[in-house]
Amino acid sequence: MSAGLLLLTACGGSGASDAAKAGSSAGTGSSGPVVVATSSWEAALAKAAGAKNVKSIVPPSIRHAPDYDLKPSDLTAVAGADDVLYASFEPFAGRVKSAGGSKAKMVELPLDDSPETTKANVTRLGKLFGTEQAAAKWNSTFTKEWNTLSQQLKAARPGGKAPVVVAQSFTTWAAKLAGAQVAGTYGPDAVTPAQLSALSAKKPAFVLDNENMSTGTVLPGTGTKQLEIVNYPGADLDLLAVYRNAAEQMRKAFAGS
Repeated sequence: MSAGLLLLTACGGSGASDAAKAGSSAGTGSSGPVVVATSSWEAALAKAAGAKNVKSIVPPSIRHAPDYDLKPSDLTAVAGADDVLYASFEPFAGRVKSAGGSKAKMVELPLDDSPETTKANVTRLGKLFGTEQAAAKWNSTFTKEWNTLSQQLKAARPGGKAPVVVAQSFTTWAAKLAGAQVAGTYGPDAVTPAQLSALSAKKPAFVLDNENMSTGTVLPGTGTKQLEIVNYPGADLDLLAVYRNAAEQMRKAFAGS
């Protein structure tokens, strides 16, 4: 839970301009720079930006990536990287930075699935890798996908009205995608009795919980349907799938309400 508190303070921050401080890593090797990311989230951003040689340290099967214990082989991989992507809220970030030594460029990313942050991260990494065209193309595809999913969700609204939801601090992007009315937020800690009373009084139709750091049933005894939204991409590092899966989950819930 301490990692969750760190997450709350870190997600809005961003690292300094890495390309400006250390120069671009573009052109390193025949397939571009060797990129090591601490989790599938950072790795998927690198892939979206056009990187070809990307490795994720934390296995996608780990539900809460900050809980992962680094192995010696992970630190060896970091030492051999051209660029190392990490988030400040990850407890092992310090060890990763130390393992990078003087060769690797350390790139701190703010992790947030809001479309603005996602596109900004992809653009930034494209400049760092020298793959600006690939990054711009992905961002264009992402914008179209977001708009399509948003339209589909609006069409699935019960009675055509925006559903009232309560969202975990890091799933508000999903509420935005659905055009939902956010009555309140909570987290990353478990909901307190006072919060439970206040949020229940809003009479939300749905709770958009964060599966990657869930604390269980958010509004017990209220009958509110709880959806578990996933923020991290899977082993295929397909960042668009995060949005598609969340949209499908919400569409089915809206249609069945």
